[in-house]
Amino acid sequence: MRAAEHARAALQLDGNCVYAHSVLAHIALDGEHYQTMLGRVHGHLRPRTYLEIGVETGATLRLAHPETLAIGVDPAPQVTAPLPSNARIFKATSDDFFARHDVAKEFGGRPIELAFIDGSHLFEFVLRDFINVERNSTPQSTVLLHDCYPLDEVTARRERVTAFSTGDAWKVIVCLKKYRPDLEIHTLACPPTGLTVVRGLDPSSRKLESQLQALYREFIGLPYVALGENKSTALNLMPGDWSTARALLA
Repeated sequence: MRAAEHARAALQLDGNCVYAHSVLAHIALDGEHYQTMLGRVHGHLRPRTYLEIGVETGATLRLAHPETLAIGVDPAPQVTAPLPSNARIFKATSDDFFARHDVAKEFGGRPIELAFIDGSHLFEFVLRDFINVERNSTPQSTVLLHDCYPLDEVTARRERVTAFSTGDAWKVIVCLKKYRPDLEIHTLACPPTGLTVVRGLDPSSRKLESQLQALYREFIGLPYVALGENKSTALNLMPGDWSTARALLA
């Protein structure tokens, strides 16, 4: 494709060209934009409770419907417009939030029914977020993970060297597939960096938590080449259209 050729040529001149990275990302993932898909998920599931880790401007937090109790967690939110009355933000790291708050109590005695993890893009933070979310969920809950389908090795590094970056959040998918085969894990091809759907949760499981340090040792240093030649298979990539997503949520 000529667009891809031009994008690669631009990166040869400027390896930090956000537009070029974005073009390549949209070619690799040709489904609906992740925010559009997240809005569809809200409309389909109509969760009573929604937890969002990583709020930034509040754009995705506002996707929660009025009947949904929505909580956003972010140590440095950049929300400039008022949020709806059903949403509130805890200005804290996700680790501190889970350590200091009774999540069910904050949700009026209910578990997390839908969660969107989009905070730190480092493996260990995403893994801890998933562990904490699952513990406060039910087997029928849904967890969405952002930035788990990297474009290439450079933009998937732990140390951010490009403006367009996913970090090494992708390693969580590899980790969960290996150590939690009971989970249903599918990554929708939603640009720019994928939207992973995790279902079949087990709030009583402590398998990940009990070996956390060992998982750090195994996966933090895992190289990008570990994905092999078939990245889409390694990360359970599926079409990013609504019909595919709806089937996963059935």
